[in-house]
Amino acid sequence: MPSIMIRDAGVADSALIHRFVVELATYEKAAHEVLATVGDIENALFGEKATVGAVICELDGEPIGFAVYFFNFSTWLGKHGLYLEDLYVSPDYRGVGAGKALFKYLAQLALSKNCGRFEWSVLDWNEPAIKFYNAIGGEPQNEWLGYRLTGKALERLAKA
Repeated sequence: MPSIMIRDAGVADSALIHRFVVELATYEKAAHEVLATVGDIENALFGEKATVGAVICELDGEPIGFAVYFFNFSTWLGKHGLYLEDLYVSPDYRGVGAGKALFKYLAQLALSKNCGRFEWSVLDWNEPAIKFYNAIGGEPQNEWLGYRLTGKALERLAKA
């Protein structure tokens, strides 16, 4: 039986995480949007001012996936929540339980930190992921629309 292990990521994993980010973006048909470098990953995840966490999923000692998360806050609950920014398992290892192991690890982390929520987003066309999220008890949130400011729009607002 293969042995799946989840471990906290460290600085030495920066290039691996970057590789997984590029693979994820390629899967999501957005590889051209990845601007982060290995140095950016290292600084953002492991630098002095890091506010995010990352874990690596290994199968028999071989890295096969990762997750990046951060804590947000719900004023309505009066509690922090865990937000999953990215989760990725290499295609050759999907179906071996790695995704579920990553989610279980993060759910345990959320509970250990007294979080009131564990949330994430999924692209509306990603049927395999949606089926997986439904199978583990995830519930789509249809009443809220996500908004984003980037690039010139972000700069315009900041300077207004």
